[in-house]
Amino acid sequence: MSMVNIQVKRVYEPVEAGDGFRVLVDRLWPQGESKEKAQIDLWDKDIAPTAELRQSFHSGEISWETFEGMYRQELEHNPALNAFIDLIKDKKTVTLVFAAKDTEHTHVKVILAVLAERGYGR
Repeated sequence: MSMVNIQVKRVYEPVEAGDGFRVLVDRLWPQGESKEKAQIDLWDKDIAPTAELRQSFHSGEISWETFEGMYRQELEHNPALNAFIDLIKDKKTVTLVFAAKDTEHTHVKVILAVLAERGYGR
């Protein structure tokens, strides 16, 4: 079991010393946010949902539950997830950074759940 503390934060929230290793997990760079202000250590676009899946959810074509299931499948078959785990496994604190306004229905929750199932994070 890993001792990595994984937390989440919107990119628009202030950067804090306790954020540790900051990883942007969105496919697109957040509008209006400079790279200097965001202080991102890694931009891992490859573990974000595909553009097609993201657009299907945001347009209302699919429900949140459908999105969750489909994104979970994407992650399970995505080699970038294992590369991400290898990268963070020895970190003390990792903050997954995202831009979505809707913090209840965000892909970051799915990432957290998948990481927890694999023994990382909370």
